Amino acid sequence: MTDEQELFRTSLREWLSATAPTEAIRKWLDGGDRSTFTARLVSEGWFGVGSPEELGGQGGGLLELALAAEELARAAAPSGSWLASVLTIPALVEAPEIASAVLEDGQFAAFVAEAGRPLDRPRGLEFDGSELHGAVPSVLGAGGARWLLAPARTKDGLALFVVESSAEGVVLNDRSLLDRTRDAADVRFEGVAARRLEVDASAVLADAALRAAVLVAADSLGAAGRVLDLAVDYSLQRKQFGVPIGSFQAVKHAAATMLVSVESSRSIAYFAAASVDLGGDESALHAATAKAQVTAAGRQVVDTALTMHGAIGYTWEHDLQLFYKRAKLDAELFGSPRTWNERLADVLPLLPAG
Repeated sequence: MTDEQELFRTSLREWLSATAPTEAIRKWLDGGDRSTFTARLVSEGWFGVGSPEELGGQGGGLLELALAAEELARAAAPSGSWLASVLTIPALVEAPEIASAVLEDGQFAAFVAEAGRPLDRPRGLEFDGSELHGAVPSVLGAGGARWLLAPARTKDGLALFVVESSAEGVVLNDRSLLDRTRDAADVRFEGVAARRLEVDASAVLADAALRAAVLVAADSLGAAGRVLDLAVDYSLQRKQFGVPIGSFQAVKHAAATMLVSVESSRSIAYFAAASVDLGGDESALHAATAKAQVTAAGRQVVDTALTMHGAIGYTWEHDLQLFYKRAKLDAELFGSPRTWNERLADVLPLLPAG
């Protein structure tokens, strides 16, 4: 990475440590109000990093966004609105005034797409020529979004529409997630007038799906890295038979396996971010590999960390539960590892011809 990227990561980690310590996060989650944090994320300039300056961002690209996703996860910071919004920015090139409102004013946006499916596999919405109809469950970040980007079937094929969440006929119902650091809502359109974006909807969604895969992988990396630190620290404090449990060979092996998973995941996630940003011929393969391998590894790392913590790891009071739930959601968010592995299998020549 460049010196500027290293500085960005270090600065964001320090800012999160001061702004979003775990006691503050628990307070926000218990109260259900994340607006204090998200408002500061926007007002202090972090929200725009990774988005084009001509659209109101701070510059940078997908690697900067991946670094931000990693650090937000390391802090277990509320980031559903951030992730949902940054994924929509490339689709708003034809509506720069909305992109600017999202990045500069914190008028968050979200694709109306089911959180458990890749973004390029939309379903549930139709446009009858004048209005949007249909419903989509579990839309990430929809509850706090000002703008909704709705992929819908038309008589001419798939198209992308933008509508304000406060418009007549838009119905939002908050949905609780096991990981409360992210939010979702069920969205229903009951005859909603919408603006059609003059973009290739299929191409936009295909790109958004790859970006989502990379950013969720980076989030999983951040959560896994944090639980590795927690597990190692605990293994040096907890004693059995008069010695730290970290001196036992079985615990050493578990920690070493976690470390290998985290470091290999970091290489995969960063490389995929750079590849997708450059638009190389194999960028889709790299993004699929990141989503499939990094989130699966993250899921295994948090399971191992939970075992290393023993009974205390299962308690609400211990911070491990925040990152455990985060990594578990990342594995399913925008497509499971199995879904993305199937994409790899469809493209790679895994079997001999004939």
